[in-house]
Amino acid sequence: MIRLRMSSHDAHYAGDLVDGARMLEIFGDIATELLIRNDGDEGLFVAYDSVEFLAPVYVGDYIEAVGHITHVGNTSRKMSFTARKVITAAEDAEFPSAADVLAEPILVGKASGTCLVKKERQRR
Repeated sequence: MIRLRMSSHDAHYAGDLVDGARMLEIFGDIATELLIRNDGDEGLFVAYDSVEFLAPVYVGDYIEAVGHITHVGNTSRKMSFTARKVITAAEDAEFPSAADVLAEPILVGKASGTCLVKKERQRR
């Protein structure tokens, strides 16, 4: 699990909207950790099978993302990922630093993909 606050460096569009590619970068980081934990090597992300962006993400939002290995092959590792918004900037607050913890996290994206760890690099 990774929890990150989206910063002004993540904004790509007007209105402080964060680029969907940022979610893919987060999923890639999760995949790397999963491969290290499973195989002792960073491996390589080969392809996404599906990607869905389900709700907008803005500067100041806190995103919690998780991933799971769903299938282990000889060298391939299939994975699934989800990202949820857990904190968002307060809309009608007097101060721009105000934020709200969401009672129910909002699913902002999900994906699945395949990673590869060469046999000679698998240490577990």
